[in-house]
Amino acid sequence: MRFKIKVLALIGFLFVYSLCFSQDKFRIAQNQNSHSASFKLIHNIIILPIEVNGSELNFLLDTGVANSIMFNLSAEDSLRLRDREKIRLRGLGEGGYIDAIRSSNNTFKFGKVVNTNHMIYLIPGNEFELSSHMGIDINGIIGGDLFRDFIVDINYTTKRIKFNKPESYFYKKCKKCQTFDLEFYKEKPYLNIIVQSDNEQPIPVKLLIDSGGGDTLWLFDKSSDDIEIPERNFEDYLGRGLSGNIYGKRSKIGKIEIGDFIFNDANVAYPDSSSIEKAYQHAERNGSLASEILKRFRLIIDYPNKKITFAKKSKYFNDAFLYNMSGIELSYSGSMLVKERDNSVPLGVFNDAESTTIELVYKYVYAFKQSFEIVHLRKDSPAHKAGLQIKDVILQINGKPAYDHKLEEIIHILSTKPNKLIKLIIDRDGEVLSYSFRLENVL
Repeated sequence: MRFKIKVLALIGFLFVYSLCFSQDKFRIAQNQNSHSASFKLIHNIIILPIEVNGSELNFLLDTGVANSIMFNLSAEDSLRLRDREKIRLRGLGEGGYIDAIRSSNNTFKFGKVVNTNHMIYLIPGNEFELSSHMGIDINGIIGGDLFRDFIVDINYTTKRIKFNKPESYFYKKCKKCQTFDLEFYKEKPYLNIIVQSDNEQPIPVKLLIDSGGGDTLWLFDKSSDDIEIPERNFEDYLGRGLSGNIYGKRSKIGKIEIGDFIFNDANVAYPDSSSIEKAYQHAERNGSLASEILKRFRLIIDYPNKKITFAKKSKYFNDAFLYNMSGIELSYSGSMLVKERDNSVPLGVFNDAESTTIELVYKYVYAFKQSFEIVHLRKDSPAHKAGLQIKDVILQINGKPAYDHKLEEIIHILSTKPNKLIKLIIDRDGEVLSYSFRLENVL
């Protein structure tokens, strides 16, 4: 299902500076062989609580980045970063270079997993932020820095992650497991698999393993003579990268083969080459394999031995590949004050010869509730043709207050059934308006 965080299609960026210090290593405290902890799974993305120089922050776990990034920090948290110097970065998106800060000698702690000399890249300001798309504060992204030092066991069903010391880890015998070699380019992992369009020959592709991307599969048009965008597609906003927005086309692909594991009629996106110019620096890369596929397994990611094991099917394995048929892209837009009826109490009982009357008084309270704003609107989509606009705030969806839903739940409503009637009440600059449209299957 395309619970993308589309902003997370984002992250295959390339740092201008990529330095590796031998002392910048993660370890497990008290000389233990492993450490296990729970994580949050939001829009297919793993979120870890990590303590940075004494402040607890939320990090997105992303195999698609080589170094750690931080953003959306308070001034106090920013000032706690050590040994800072100004640099310039560039990544995916339609923009150019951005100013950033590189900071070393920072202490990172995730439970018993510790690094007392960690280097990070800080992006100042609010231009690059994920919190509005996730529903919780997201302060950074961590990936290769953490995976390099461990064999990492990710269980999407139980939402547990386990870090194992490579020298003390032993693989268990598993008849249903499949292990594949990883290839690395600029410290990022790549996997060779097979894809196949309808009625076409199988196509071998080399894909970046991108646990920080919420989509299913990205393919780069013309990166292979056999990769072409299907005629049946639609233009869409794919997300935000380090250097700006990413646009492209969405479609379906007949088959994805990962060893003996086969997925049919899966979602695929073809990002515009202008948005992902940096991704083409790896000439052999054909795209990305993202978390809508990865979450369907229990994964053992082994950077030290350059391999990945698909150990077990997760509870998500048979989920349908859905996409947003409304054309609406939403994000959290802060809080709004809502008047709610709290309860009722009897005020009095009145009897006469023919009837008994009970008078009730209702108590109302005001509370702050999350609100959702339209941030992108696909041209000629059902919502666009109905008259909805960017910056409209959704108040109700199909008769139920929007704040009673999580963002994931609203996306699911907008992704499930073609021809389903969607009724929205929205706030547009203080004016309350009603709209309705039917979901349209364009693939």
